[in-house]
Parts: sequence; structure tokens; C-alpha cells
Amino acid sequence: MTATLDRPLPAPRSTPSRRRRIRGPVAWFRDPWRPPRVLAALTGLYLAWSLLPVAIAVLFSFNNGRSRTVWQGFSTQWYWGDPVRSVWHDATLHTALIQTLKLGLVTTLITVPLGIALAIGMDRWRGRLPATTNLLALLSFVIPETLLAVALLFVITTVVLPVTLGTTSQVLGLVTFQLSYPYVLIRARLATIGPQYEEAAIDLGASPASALRRVIMRMLTPAIFASIVLVFADVIDDFVLVRYLSGDATTEPVSVKIYNTARSAPTPAINALASLLLFASLLAVTVGFLAYRWATRHDAKRSGLDAFAGET
Repeated sequence: MTATLDRPLPAPRSTPSRRRRIRGPVAWFRDPWRPPRVLAALTGLYLAWSLLPVAIAVLFSFNNGRSRTVWQGFSTQWYWGDPVRSVWHDATLHTALIQTLKLGLVTTLITVPLGIALAIGMDRWRGRLPATTNLLALLSFVIPETLLAVALLFVITTVVLPVTLGTTSQVLGLVTFQLSYPYVLIRARLATIGPQYEEAAIDLGASPASALRRVIMRMLTPAIFASIVLVFADVIDDFVLVRYLSGDATTEPVSVKIYNTARSAPTPAINALASLLLFASLLAVTVGFLAYRWATRHDAKRSGLDAFAGET
């Protein structure tokens, strides 16, 4: 009996893990923990296909010669060096860039406050009429932009209005089309906030207006920053609305200017103009991201305190 107990037990047979037992081309679909190499490769190919043409266009904006296909050295002449054909000195390109930035700033300053007011009003209004208004506010996600542009063009050119084709009509069209974006973002943020914070502020003695201004608006800050970035970046890239509603050459933004001159063998100044628009978009996104991080710097601490309070 002692000899039997002292005899070393045989080592247990190691069963191969599920990851090792799966073989063949269907392994990725059957094993959810397998590294997604196929998806990573597809994502890399998509990013290369999307960003490589943009990088080439930006690269040739610094070309030393007039060619847009043959590299002839590094130079900034198409931005400000050339006294005639650079973006800084060419009046048409300079006007297009200023018009684009003007449309972006004015549309953002009008659209975001309107979207905030509309979202807060629809969040507090109950009944069939606000439900219908909520549906109408989302129509710009469904209606093609070309259809909206043609409709606005028809209204402005046939109906007797004090508005003519140009900057004013472009701003009206862009505000109409962009209003849904801040509306959706603010409504989603209000749904996550809930009414309890505002009710608590009112219970502590604040008026409804003061509770809205000091509590709700501060909690809406991340959504407001996201709305500003989204509207501005989308407006400066818009083409359909601004093309249909532009008046003369002085109201043509960068997108329309590039479209009109792309087939007439332009100089790399067009690449420089498009690169400046790209840099403006990246700057807006970066500033919005940093502002969002600053506005939500206490959210993690607040959520941790709420979880601790729930546990206790």
C-alpha cells in the first residue's frame, strides 16, 4: 500500500486549448479571441487608399515647379512666395479662401445656438406637435443635399424675397442643412443627463432659468464643442449647396473654385489652396478635441464617486 502511494502519479494529459484546436480558414470566424489580422489589413488598406491621394496632393503643393505630377524640389512659392500666382497674392484664390472661412464661422455661430435652443425646447415639450417637429428636424439626414439646394435655389430666384444669390443665401442654405447635427448631439446629451440634476438644483433654491444656465448648460459643454467642430468642418467642405446658391465669382468658396479650375491645367497653387482648407479642418478638429478633453476632465472622477456612493 505504501509503495502504491509513493509511486508518482502520471502527469495529466494536457488538453489543447480551444485556440490551438481551431485550424483552417474559418478559424477567425470561430474564435472571437483570435487577433483580427484580416480586419487590421483591410483597415490599413482602406486608410492607405483614402489618405495617400490626399498626402500626394499636399506634397505637390510644396513643389518648386509648375508641374503637379513631377517633383521638382521643395518650395513654398505657391502659398506666398510667387508674387502673382500664389494663394496669398492671387486675388481669386485669396477671395475663395476668405469666403470659405467666412461661411464656416458665420454658419457655425448661427447654427449651434439654434440647435441648442431647439434641442432643449423639444426635450421639454410633449405632445404630437413636438413629435412632428422632431421628425422635421431630422429631414436633412434623409433629403439629398442636391434636392435641398435646388429647392432653395428655386425659392430664392422665383419668389420675391429680399435675399439674392450670394453669401446670404449660402448661409441660409447651410444653416438649414446643418441644423440637424447640433440638434441630434444636444438631444443625445440631454438624454444621458436626465432631469435629476435640474430638479436637484431647483430643490436647492435655484430658479428654472438659473438651473438651466448653471447646471444643464455646463453639462452640455462637450456636446456643444462637438457640434461646433462638426458644423465648421462640414461647412468648409461643402460643395453642392454653396455652388447652387453662389452669385458671382466673389462668392465662390474653395470647393467650387477647385471644381471650376481642376480641368484647366492649374498650377500647384490649387493644391496649396486645398491644403490650407485641410489644415483648417485639422486645426478645428484638434481644438475641438482639446476643448472636449478639458470640458470632461472631471467626468471620470465624478463617475468614480457616483459608483462609490452606489456601493456604499
